[in-house]
Amino acid sequence: MRDTQLDPRLAQTKFMISAPTLDHCPPECGPEIGFCGRSNAGKSSALNTLTGQKSLARVSKTPGRTQLINFFEVPGTGGFLVDLPGYGFAKVPEAMKKQWQQHLGEFLAERRTLTGLVLLMDVRHPMTALDQQMLSFADHREMDTLLLLTKSDKLSRNQAAKSRLSVQKQRPNSVILNFSSLDKTGIEEASAWITHHLEGHA
Repeated sequence: MRDTQLDPRLAQTKFMISAPTLDHCPPECGPEIGFCGRSNAGKSSALNTLTGQKSLARVSKTPGRTQLINFFEVPGTGGFLVDLPGYGFAKVPEAMKKQWQQHLGEFLAERRTLTGLVLLMDVRHPMTALDQQMLSFADHREMDTLLLLTKSDKLSRNQAAKSRLSVQKQRPNSVILNFSSLDKTGIEEASAWITHHLEGHA
């Protein structure tokens, strides 16, 4: 595993509040970067890795663990990271799953301070129909998008590169990185993208 240099402000990220719906979210007071992805795509692990904190976000092997909209303040930037409910497969009742998706859609469509979206996709199964639906939300809002192809350590370097190239052809205007919370691939580039977008809208 190589040494990585992270923005020290991300290391100061702290939990702020969890909200079950858009109505319960805190006032819009600074730029927000949303983290989204299919259930079990590695969202919580990525948040912990990018902030250098082991338990900022709860990691679970059970898909669908993130059920709330979780806000984290990034001191020194005036902005926030927002961990959004996972979509797709989740071991919960269908009615509850649909309710989560409704709240997620409302947040993406109506949250004015949401200025960027980090979409996490398993490098082995990227750009599912639900991933593309999420990106259409971002495109409609004209939000910048960072696509993290997670768990890249599970493929050879050549296979991971091919997967990234395939996604890049579909999303030529997005920044796309192979990413691994295990060996820290892509962590510096992702960190720089996040802090740049928090600062750029402050």
